[in-house]
Amino acid sequence: MVGMDPEIIYEDNHIVAVNKTQHDLVQKDITGDVSLDQRIRAYLKEKYNKPAEVFLGVVHRLDRPVTGVVIFARTSKALSRLTGMFREGRISKTYWAIVKNKPPRESDRLQHHLIRNARQNKSYSHEVPQKGSKHAVLEYKIIGQSDRYYLLEICLETGRHHQIRSQLAHIGCPVKGDLKYGFPRSNPDGGISLHARCIRFVHPVSKQEVLIVAEPPAYEKLWKDFVMK
Repeated sequence: MVGMDPEIIYEDNHIVAVNKTQHDLVQKDITGDVSLDQRIRAYLKEKYNKPAEVFLGVVHRLDRPVTGVVIFARTSKALSRLTGMFREGRISKTYWAIVKNKPPRESDRLQHHLIRNARQNKSYSHEVPQKGSKHAVLEYKIIGQSDRYYLLEICLETGRHHQIRSQLAHIGCPVKGDLKYGFPRSNPDGGISLHARCIRFVHPVSKQEVLIVAEPPAYEKLWKDFVMK
């Protein structure tokens, strides 16, 4: 087994889900770092004593500094159906974000037009359509407050590159620790305070409703304070 065992939070014959840490890379890239899908393949191979190569399909991704639920497909049937469900917006994704600045409203539906700058690996939000922009929609509400920070619950209606990070920064509320989008200081662990809290969907094979919930990082006191309130 390469590296630490991933935290498995759901598993059946077609799907496996993990609670991703801020260090995990979902899929192999140019860094050459061991990726989460590689570690899960190793976990499945060992657990089920598979002599041959283990199938594992990457269904969706989270930015590397983001924590929370990531699901993978254990069969080609599940992969095909789940990717279609994501594309068609039939999978509900809820995130938690910690911000320092109070949003303009207690709850709101944000609509922007995002332009991705591949060289900077950054997306810029605009109020009106731009050449090459993509429509981005999310809903947020304030669900917690501490002396210095606010906890937002966010429901994504679209899935654009760095969407939550870009849209929150555009309204003056960059995610805690997110230097790329304007927060003044990094988090000690190198991650950002954005957590994929849960995913809800109809199982692509059994047709039963599935809800997968990931707890935020236990080592981060601020998350713990919010969750325990």
